[in-house]
Amino acid sequence: MTAIEVDGRRAALADDGLHTDPRPLLLIHGAGHDHGVWRAVAGGLVASGRRVIAPDLPGHGASAGPALAGIPSMAAWVLALADALGLERFALGGHSMGALVALATAAAAPERVSALFLLGCRAPMPVASFLLDAARTEPAQAHALINKFSFAPAERIGETRRQALEAANLERLQAQPATVLAIDLAACDRWPDGLAAAAHVRCPTLLLCAAYDRMTPTETSRPLLQALQAGCDARLLELPDCGHGMIDEAPAAIIEALCPPG
Repeated sequence: MTAIEVDGRRAALADDGLHTDPRPLLLIHGAGHDHGVWRAVAGGLVASGRRVIAPDLPGHGASAGPALAGIPSMAAWVLALADALGLERFALGGHSMGALVALATAAAAPERVSALFLLGCRAPMPVASFLLDAARTEPAQAHALINKFSFAPAERIGETRRQALEAANLERLQAQPATVLAIDLAACDRWPDGLAAAAHVRCPTLLLCAAYDRMTPTETSRPLLQALQAGCDARLLELPDCGHGMIDEAPAAIIEALCPPG
């Protein structure tokens, strides 16, 4: 981990790989998490020769707060982070809320983003009212609900593996400040502009979906795919035998999808 100053506050990030890599890749975590969710994926990408930068968003992990309350403000922060790192042009990926942030960033500065990877993403991204309420008033219940909906069924991946995935995910969720998850989920729920933003994206874009995703099912991602295809080369890839927690469930497949040849 390292830290730099962004907008006058401490920003913590993992910055691995050769800094001479002409294709640096920024990876943005999802709601209620921090950069650690990318650890396995980032390690595989670095081993392939990529420079991978995975920050903690404000108020998450070791980055100073407060947490930002809107997707556009998070996107502006990502661009400020890129400025602080001296990145004129970079590839960008995100998972779930992080995918919305990546989408908004690529729309705001299309000339700076060379490739876009959206994992577990739909636009808009409404959040069930019972989950929003639980995140505000009963964080433990919200964590349990997220675990319930995050992974492929035990009959597909095995009960022992699913329990291990849930335990690791719960540990990460509990490590964040109590208010962060509610702020993040509300930001997702309240951002109506994803399809409009997609029309401004100009770089090659990959939508990575999961066959057992109960939060952002593949079919709900297709309107976003169509909106992206109006302005860029966009395609959709569905991963089998995993759910919304695809980063944990299928890191090897994600490494392969995010690591272009050459």
